Amino acid sequence: MIIKGPLISGVFIERPNRFITNILVNGKIVKSHLPDPGRLKELLFKGAKVLLRSAPKGSKRKTKYSTVMVNHHGQLISLVSALPNQFVLESLKEKALPMFNNFKLIKPEVVYGNHRFDFLLKDKDDAYYYLEVKSVTFVKNRLAKFPDAVTERGTKHAKTLTELKRKGYGAGILFVCQRPDADRFMPMWERDYKFGNALLEANKAGVNIWCITANLSETEMTINNEIPVDLSSPSPKKNII
Repeated sequence: MIIKGPLISGVFIERPNRFITNILVNGKIVKSHLPDPGRLKELLFKGAKVLLRSAPKGSKRKTKYSTVMVNHHGQLISLVSALPNQFVLESLKEKALPMFNNFKLIKPEVVYGNHRFDFLLKDKDDAYYYLEVKSVTFVKNRLAKFPDAVTERGTKHAKTLTELKRKGYGAGILFVCQRPDADRFMPMWERDYKFGNALLEANKAGVNIWCITANLSETEMTINNEIPVDLSSPSPKKNII
């Protein structure tokens, strides 16, 4: 997938709130929108090298830039949580994801009850299949984890997909790790135990759980590998906020 440019180099200074970053660009500090509301403390620290994109001409936005990537130890990582959805949409159309080779894309963004899922597909038997995509940016010791902040929305998605599966529909969650340096994936139990448990119960009910890693450059995003998913549950703990 082509990454829209051009991108502007900057240095991260601070993050006054979830959606704003202050970035040093050419000797001047500018306010830039942050498209990923996650904690990102492992990636965004003072002095981190980042890439910005200018807002479209004529835009009425309060910020003139968006902070879209961070250079973490020489590796670019996307900070746009919606990018995996665009990537998966293009990949589904091009039959570039092996686990979905036998599926047909019906439409992106489908509503079920009070919930909206990313994609509605049909399998080889012409049965409906609901697919949710989640963006992953946290990796430590080659282990990818999600979420890096409590996600009530993610928990509800997992529970609703479980309900859909029990009603006879197909259902799955695809985690897209926006970096290539992970060998396996597991829920971040210590950050959001409820989500991890909902994901485990969904898998037990037959909801498919996958994780893929991606290669990222300033100009494109490509598939790297599918990695194993580990849903083994630790003892219940309070979430670490």
